[in-house]
This record gives sequence, C-alpha cells and structure tokens, in this order.
Amino acid sequence: MVTTRTPLIAGNWKMNLDHLQAIAFVQKLAWSLKDAKHDHSSVEAAVFPPFTDLRSVQTLLDADGLSLVLGAQDLSAHDSGAYTGEVSGASLAKLDVHYVLVGHSERRTLHAEDDTVVATKVAAAHRNGLVPVICVGETADDLETHGPSAVPVAQLRASLAGVPATAEIVVAYEPVWAIGSGKAATADQAEQVCAALRQALVELVGADRAAATRILYGGSVKSTNIASFLREPNVDGALVGGASLDVDEFARIVRFESHVGV
Repeated sequence: MVTTRTPLIAGNWKMNLDHLQAIAFVQKLAWSLKDAKHDHSSVEAAVFPPFTDLRSVQTLLDADGLSLVLGAQDLSAHDSGAYTGEVSGASLAKLDVHYVLVGHSERRTLHAEDDTVVATKVAAAHRNGLVPVICVGETADDLETHGPSAVPVAQLRASLAGVPATAEIVVAYEPVWAIGSGKAATADQAEQVCAALRQALVELVGADRAAATRILYGGSVKSTNIASFLREPNVDGALVGGASLDVDEFARIVRFESHVGV
C-alpha cells in the first residue's frame, strides 16, 4: 500500500510580530495564496505565532474562514496549577491550536530542556488533543562525534516514551548547525537523517503509523532550496524560521510545487 503524506510548511515566527502585525501578516499571506489559487489540500500551511498573538490570529482565521492552520511554539508539561508564566495545552486547545512545537533546539539550548522534559510535553500535547511537532537535531559537535543521525534518532526515541503508538505526531529534523546560519543541509543529508528517523518510527510505532507520519526539515529553508528537499522520499515538508517572517517569501515556499516544480 502506498501512503501519500500531505506536505506541511510550518512557519515558526519565534519572538517576532505583535498581535496587530500578526493580523496584517496572516491577512496578506492568505490573500497571496488565494490569488495564486493555492490548493491547501495539496500543501498544508501553518503559522506558529508567539503566545500573545494566538487569540488574534485564531479569531481572524475563524471569522474569515481561512485555510491556514494554527500552531503554538511551546506548551507546559502541566495542564493547570501554580506554574507562573507557563501555558497549558488545555488553554491552547481552547484557541483551536492544532500543532505545537516541542523540543525546539532553542528550548533545548536556551532553557535546558532535556529529553525527559520533551517527553512530558509530548505527552501533554497528546492529552489535550494537540499534534506535537517534535523537533530533533544535532549540533556540529554531535555531528563530528556521533555521525549524522544518532542524536536525532535517540531524541525521537526518548520523546515518545509513554505516548500511545496511535498518537498523531509530526517530526521536524533541524540540524542545529544549520539554523539561522544561511547554510542549509544538502537534500541528501536531510534525506539520510529523515530516512533513519522513519526507520526508528517503524520500530517504535509500527510500519503503518511510520509511513503516515510526516517528517519535516528545518534549517535555513528558502524558496530557492525548498523543492530540492521535498523531492526526497522521506522529507514531507519544512519548519521555516527566518523566511517565515517575509510574507512573499513564505508564500513562495508554501507554493513550491507551482513556482519551482518538483
């Protein structure tokens, strides 16, 4: 049986754009894609604004019936309680958030989130009906010491501890050495690691679920290189950082099939 995975282009805005800027951005993005007759069923587009923007973006998406999908950049391991400054998955679900980033390299490095913390957040996302986008990746030192896939595969294994094999997930491979550097991995490098991640999923959740799970590439993604990644059989989309803050550029990335071809 051949499994068709709908490509997902996810724009991680990080700590950029206030709620008014977010509204203007999403309106322009939606109009740009509509004018270009983009088929959202063939390539899914999602935006991951800061927490402070989520309600404004959610209201706009709902009121105008826009086909963009909403994601959050993080969530708490806890559903409620005395956890000042944290945001629960239950609250995100009430805002119609569909995806949530878990284990992004910046959370791992700047906030010391280890594999145990990531696993608890993946479980929290599952409990609250959110789809975790589980970020895995290696530093330059990891790459030199362990090779190209050992660390990402180990991170993925740890993140799924205690989560039912039937739970929907998305995996995002983000080589830390490529993020924000302007130096993307090659398509062959991305495919090598993504293929190893899919094989690990076969062992962890079974062949059918592994075949249905989307694996994204993230790290200096641009409209000029996105098509080369998406040609690879195990790369099913992209987690876009800096380029997702440029409306025209992000729209071109979403429309990679039509403006570059595959």
